[in-house]
Amino acid sequence: MELRRDVFQAIADPTRRAIIALVAVHAMTPSAIAEKFDSSRQTISKHIQILTECELLRQEQSGREIHYHFNAKKMKEIADFIEPFRDMWDDRFNKLESIMKKYKTKK
Repeated sequence: MELRRDVFQAIADPTRRAIIALVAVHAMTPSAIAEKFDSSRQTISKHIQILTECELLRQEQSGREIHYHFNAKKMKEIADFIEPFRDMWDDRFNKLESIMKKYKTKK
């Protein structure tokens, strides 16, 4: 049985979100990514591995170097999944705001 990482756990980590933001601008090598953080290169490599396993990053071999690219298609799948929940919460917050305004005007 193949163990798959949870994409939502992957993006919950602030370092991994920062890596995604960096690689979304342009492809980067692991060394170039690691230079942007105070963590060890080994720690950053583990974060990159998790993001790759979740298909948020994809790697491309270029000679002896590996470049990581942002997988926008995978991020769109995540955004599409979340969208109905966002609509639901927007509706609930709008209702709460309406109730709070009514309460405030009664005082």
